[in-house]
Amino acid sequence: MGDILTQIQDELDMLLNQMSAALREIRENAPPSVPPGQPRLDTFAELEARTAAENAHQNPAADPSQQPPAPPARSSPEQFQKDLKELAQDITLKEQQIERLIAHLPGLNWSEKEQVERMKELERQLEDLEGQRIKAVKDKDTLMKMVEDKITGVGRVR
Repeated sequence: MGDILTQIQDELDMLLNQMSAALREIRENAPPSVPPGQPRLDTFAELEARTAAENAHQNPAADPSQQPPAPPARSSPEQFQKDLKELAQDITLKEQQIERLIAHLPGLNWSEKEQVERMKELERQLEDLEGQRIKAVKDKDTLMKMVEDKITGVGRVR
């Protein structure tokens, strides 16, 4: 069961990374959506580039070899939609993989009462096995003592 839980955790980590990448893609590459009657606002990347350029103009003493980064080339809305669809498919596929792993967890179709009863039964079995183990250790110690006594007795006979 631990193996399945580890796999689920790994898959969830990958799913969260994919979701993070999708949100970053949307934040950085989504074409602006201008509601009617509202001014167009710059994207986050354009705003960063403009701020860096303004800072460079205000601080001419800075290293002239450092040019402010140009805004990244914007992909077409069609390409953005295609990329977004691919990201959504990847996330959906990963979610389905996680669901398949969850379906293989033991006891998924048991009620809570059945699971508690099963745990109690397993606990009783564990206690019985522990009693058997303790008895076996005592038997081993007894046999070891007998063997030691026999070996010691053989040494005295000579």
